Amino acid sequence: MFDIAQIPFSCFGSWLNISPVIAEKTHAEDLHLVSHQTGLHPVLRLVPTDGHTRATTTIVATPAQLTWQHPHGRVEAAFEDATTIRIRGEGLGLWVLASSESLTPFSGTYFFRDPVDGSHVFTVYETGRRYRVTVLTGQTVETVGVQALGTAERGLHLGAGHAWEIAVEEFDNARPAYTPRADFAGVVRAAHERFSGFARRVAGRGSSRDAAAELAAYVLWSATVRPAGFLNRHAVLMSKHWMDKVWSWDHCFNSIALAAGEPRLALDQFHLPFDHQDPGGALPDSVTHSEVLYNFVKPPVHGWALRHLRDRLPPLSRADKELIYERLSRWTGFWLSARRAPGQALPHYQHGNDSGWDNATTFDPARVIQSADLAAFLLLQTRELAKLARELGDGQAADGWDAVCEQIRDAITGLWDGSRFTARNPETGHSWTSHSLLDLIPIVAGTELPRHIRDALAAHIQDHLTEYGLATELPASPHYRPDGYWRGPIWAPATVLIEDGLRRCGYTTLADEISSRFRALCEKSGFAENFDALTGQGLRDRAYTWTASAYLILAAGQV
Repeated sequence: MFDIAQIPFSCFGSWLNISPVIAEKTHAEDLHLVSHQTGLHPVLRLVPTDGHTRATTTIVATPAQLTWQHPHGRVEAAFEDATTIRIRGEGLGLWVLASSESLTPFSGTYFFRDPVDGSHVFTVYETGRRYRVTVLTGQTVETVGVQALGTAERGLHLGAGHAWEIAVEEFDNARPAYTPRADFAGVVRAAHERFSGFARRVAGRGSSRDAAAELAAYVLWSATVRPAGFLNRHAVLMSKHWMDKVWSWDHCFNSIALAAGEPRLALDQFHLPFDHQDPGGALPDSVTHSEVLYNFVKPPVHGWALRHLRDRLPPLSRADKELIYERLSRWTGFWLSARRAPGQALPHYQHGNDSGWDNATTFDPARVIQSADLAAFLLLQTRELAKLARELGDGQAADGWDAVCEQIRDAITGLWDGSRFTARNPETGHSWTSHSLLDLIPIVAGTELPRHIRDALAAHIQDHLTEYGLATELPASPHYRPDGYWRGPIWAPATVLIEDGLRRCGYTTLADEISSRFRALCEKSGFAENFDALTGQGLRDRAYTWTASAYLILAAGQV
């Protein structure tokens, strides 16, 4: 079971979910059917009734079934497939209402009864889709607002006097009349089997923490959408709350977590942003159903991720290697050309958003900076490109990538001030330090760094370790904020990257402690976007897939 207030009820492949979350940080009184086509849009309000009175119910959610419980009866819902939800009631009724009462020529919901099959149809401007309600059983159906214009309540009521059942479908414009493929119990059973198979493959069994691993698997499974819009592969969204996009570094952690159990899905996650690579080689900042954003990029963690993927995936075909090599080469070339000033060995970020650490204090003195984390990622990425080039029989290209790697490895030491890495303005040469954990991410380069630098980084990382994990800003810093985004809270990607780097450098005791504390944090507070570093409270979006993936990666001892 899970808390519907924190994790939406959905299924693999669906752009729909049922949740009280209807906008960023906005919880409605009632559960809503929410669609993520063209963005997060609450479509239908679902209100259980005792007679015509709203029934105060207890919500019980499992991966296969959602139940509103009441002393006089219950309402149950289950996904039949990615576009269809079956809902039935006994002892209770249900209002199915348009979430917005306002209809204009450009917004809102129109409601009518279809004379072709007798179904009730909501057509919604915000999603550009239709939502058809077909009554399967039930003798008492009341409607309001049929064909109404302007402001009106619109929907239908299933009466509480008899058992009833409906099917709710999302589709584009027209489809054949709905015909049930199974009874309700069969729908629930099939949903349970689909999820259980996924969970076995992705989360495994045999751990004392099976419940947390299974919940992490559910977060990933339920946030996966079928190809549509700009996403032409199955995609694991960051969340089916308001963070319903694929950002161009978040996807790497989901890919690694899925690799051993769902190799094809994992490889699709890796490629998703590359499907929208621009002519200069840059990846988009984010991709979702109806939007591709290029105003920022994200850090080049893809070589690091590829190394871990190849440890877990079946052997890649030559065609797979060629495609990855071509895309990763262009992405690396972007950083070495468009983001490297004349005469400079190191590339630069143009804003904190490019690093993924949007407001980290490293960027306080300036936003356009050279930083050691970026250099470390490119160092690893050029190593992977050299390896791929040799496997593809291009020794000259491999030697070229090795030479670039050595150049970056030499240049990164120019950011070391004797005790820690600095950030540097590429125009003025001015450099500075901060108390951000971002400055310690270069540990991910492992033994590519000199021993004395690795030792110093490990010592500084220890200073960031709280009872719950790695604070992204040193808690003693004057800039630390409990809910400061990248100025304090614990984040999954930083945890995984640093844990991996420490382990590769031989600091296994510290790596084990970081892993243990983060896993305990997730087991206590769920899979939030980030966490208060001093209390362990989950913050922001509470059903974040890269957090679930980080838990699975660390729990399996994969990184």
